[in-house]
Amino acid sequence: MKVIFLKDVKGKGKKGEVKNVSEGYARNYLFKNNLAIEANEGNMKTLEKKQESQQKKAEEELEKAEQLKEELEKMTIELTAKAGDGGRLFGAVTNKQIAEQLKKKKVKIDKRKIEMDEPIRALGYTNVEVKVHPKVTATLKVHVSEQ
Repeated sequence: MKVIFLKDVKGKGKKGEVKNVSEGYARNYLFKNNLAIEANEGNMKTLEKKQESQQKKAEEELEKAEQLKEELEKMTIELTAKAGDGGRLFGAVTNKQIAEQLKKKKVKIDKRKIEMDEPIRALGYTNVEVKVHPKVTATLKVHVSEQ
């Protein structure tokens, strides 16, 4: 019997998949626990429509991410910090401080999406990677000047 999975079922299938399972398993377990529905014509058309709308939504998100990337790459974040001799900072500039500065410029980005191997510990310009979308990464310029 062909069924459309509504939820992930370990060892059988993932949400949205159409698979053949035994009739008893389908009727006694999958249908009763709302894990799957029968794969008839009407349900197949509904599934196709859902997949189309999800695909459109994903494309729109990717487009928005591309626009945000362009906006971020034009920007320069200005931060001030206390520094000692040779341009070494007393402390460091973290991704949280960069996220707060972006928030002031009305760009909301989670600090976890700002990828830094280690905090900035020197004065000057630094390029920081910002993961806007799983497929889109922007490079943001951060300028740290002496206070």
